[in-house]
Amino acid sequence: MDATPLPRYLEIRRDIQNRIASGELRPGDAIPSENELKERYGCSRMTVSKALSALVSEGLIQRRRRAGSQVALPRNAQTVLKIHDLKAEIATSGRAYRCEILARERRAPDANELARLGQPVTELLALRLVHFADGQPYAVENRLMNLAVVPDAANVDFSETPPGTWLLNEVPWSDAEHIIRADIAAPALARRLAMPKGGACLVIDRRTWQAGVIVTAVTLHYPAARHQIVSHFSPGAGFSA
Repeated sequence: MDATPLPRYLEIRRDIQNRIASGELRPGDAIPSENELKERYGCSRMTVSKALSALVSEGLIQRRRRAGSQVALPRNAQTVLKIHDLKAEIATSGRAYRCEILARERRAPDANELARLGQPVTELLALRLVHFADGQPYAVENRLMNLAVVPDAANVDFSETPPGTWLLNEVPWSDAEHIIRADIAAPALARRLAMPKGGACLVIDRRTWQAGVIVTAVTLHYPAARHQIVSHFSPGAGFSA
């Protein structure tokens, strides 16, 4: 007696599961679009969507608005310190958000920037901006964006949508690195943050990659007296002190 064939959506799910398990699709790799999968399997878009939703529920893929689906990180490799959306963070606290662009340049990176990015990059977008909460300086951001990965960034008005918010919404990433440190604010930085000269800053250096290719490197300076970092995690989440 012939075995009952799998429902079409389960067949699609199994095929993608096998491609991930074999390493053909790696963390951060893009999953073909629903239209591409519909054509490949000769089925409806609803069937494809059902298969992808099942893979999301299993933690194998993640979906990002406008950026499509990508293979998710293994659970034990996910970053403990989340990538926060500063605009949403400030709005959630009930304060009014705005940002001011101090500098914006599209150019080739210099030697220091190449060292910061850690990979050859031919063209980048360099941004410096201040984030405000209820009119008070909240953080100063210095960001480098690899235009080979995010070419659309060159045309975005980041005074309306700050770069961190835009990247989270538009660009899938597979790996992230955070370095948290303390520093003394230089006079110009202290003025930007409306803090005493020589005051302490909380500094976060972050880099993110998409399938092994650098997407962005950012340094955020916060007035230490007005900020703290809280991270929630559980045993087995891959955290080490």
